[in-house]
Amino acid sequence: MEQHRLDAFQVIADPSRRQMLYLLSKDSLTINSLADNFDMSRPAVSKHIKVLYNAGFISIQDIGRERHCILKQEGFNELHKWLEYFDAFWGSKLKNLEALLNERTNKK
Repeated sequence: MEQHRLDAFQVIADPSRRQMLYLLSKDSLTINSLADNFDMSRPAVSKHIKVLYNAGFISIQDIGRERHCILKQEGFNELHKWLEYFDAFWGSKLKNLEALLNERTNKK
């Protein structure tokens, strides 16, 4: 059975997963310590962690007897690329507006 891979925006659409990413941006956390921050069952937390892992947002590393979740850049690349496009798009629009306003100001 082939599993459908979510795109980056589907992954971050869930507020709990966004909060997990935020927590992991401060430090790596064990799965249990990450779960302690949420009012949901451990299996529900594990499902969210699996989504983040499969999408490349986190890695899971065995350190001793603990499994640590660590933030990875890979999952953020799609988001970054999308945002870069629109950043350039709006930057171009604003430069055109600035040029138009400067032109009008200089005519007066």
